[in-house]
Amino acid sequence: MARSAVSTTITPPPAARDVLELLKPITWFPPMWALMCGVVSSGVAPLSRWTFLLAGIALTGPLVCGTSQAVNDWFDRHVDAINEPNRPIPSGRIAGRWGLAIAIIWTALSLVVAALSGKWVLIATIVGLLCAWAYSAPPFRLKTSGWVGPAVVALTYEGLSWFTGAAVMAGALPPGKVIAVLALYSFGAHGIMTLNDFKAVEGDRATGLRSLPVVLGERPAAILASAVMAAPQAAVVALMLSWGHVISGAAVCVLLLAQLCLMPRLVSAPAKNAPWYNATGVSLYVLGMLAAALGLGGYI
Repeated sequence: MARSAVSTTITPPPAARDVLELLKPITWFPPMWALMCGVVSSGVAPLSRWTFLLAGIALTGPLVCGTSQAVNDWFDRHVDAINEPNRPIPSGRIAGRWGLAIAIIWTALSLVVAALSGKWVLIATIVGLLCAWAYSAPPFRLKTSGWVGPAVVALTYEGLSWFTGAAVMAGALPPGKVIAVLALYSFGAHGIMTLNDFKAVEGDRATGLRSLPVVLGERPAAILASAVMAAPQAAVVALMLSWGHVISGAAVCVLLLAQLCLMPRLVSAPAKNAPWYNATGVSLYVLGMLAAALGLGGYI
């Protein structure tokens, strides 16, 4: 009797450039910026904790944020095959189960670095990683809700990173003023996350993802996102002025007014203009975060 041959195909590891593309370096900026806002808002000299700064920047950007991107692309590979087929996983440049393997390896690496960086950093990293997996992976897949999904990302990208920077620098729970401001900016970031959904409306609708542009329609979702971004900043202005941080409050006010001038163009054609607003209005938003942090830290 002839012996049957069994062929085993081993998927080769992906190229480094494709792994880097999967981790999306452009997305690392928001949590790293929020971390630095937390550092500044603490009022503690940044160079006094330079080792934490290095670990914090690595964790919030390449590691935890990078993990979230790998997890998202793996569990969204069927959606990306419709919306963005040239991405590393649907294009086959990261083949087999390498996408999932990279997500798991980056999760473990993040935990190791966090454990070496102290209790607060480890706690924040665990929370961030849990949110990253719950956002994209079943059974939770929080991103299927246009309300919950953006809220989770906004909380982790902005609030958690800011809180960690302030808490570690001060060695204690941040004061109420800092928590109030970071909470407001986290709330406003929900609108920023909604902007990212305009590029995937077709795939979201086809695969049952209930993003706000799908559920509400593009123009109503853009109006809501604009309001969600603007209202918390107005509250920050009022708080900063009431606390005597006049320069900081005035700076946030000017940056908010500039955003209000840009929002009508966003609302007029959300899918077309969302990338433009991300480059303009969102940049003004994060500059306001820094202005508020400088006021809270006593720099201005």
